[in-house]
Amino acid sequence: MSKTREGWNPYLLGGLAGLLSVWSTYYTGKFFGASTSFVRAAAFVEDKVIPERAATLEYLVKNAAKMDWQMMFIIGIFIGALLSATLFGDFKFQAVPDMWKRHFGESAVSRGLVAFLGGAVAMFGARLADG
Repeated sequence: MSKTREGWNPYLLGGLAGLLSVWSTYYTGKFFGASTSFVRAAAFVEDKVIPERAATLEYLVKNAAKMDWQMMFIIGIFIGALLSATLFGDFKFQAVPDMWKRHFGESAVSRGLVAFLGGAVAMFGARLADG
């Protein structure tokens, strides 16, 4: 017999995240955001790998890599998710999550391709909206 755990209440946590967002916007005058940090990370990597090319791309020069509140937000999301998964005993390395296996099969290649395409579409939409 397997023991299942319910986890945290998503409605409570969603409400708390909403309150945190409102408080943060009021206090700092800035909205939560993440997409610009990925552009800055790309600028950082390109500057290290191909420094002569990075200086010529206006978009990356405009969004030059810097450690700001958004980058700290991204790092905090990663650390918080890692701590939460570790504390609940849910942390494990797996190429294909169990839910994906149940619905779409065990192919790591198709999972990776769909994840990449979904991320690309989401990032395109965020950048299109100047996010």
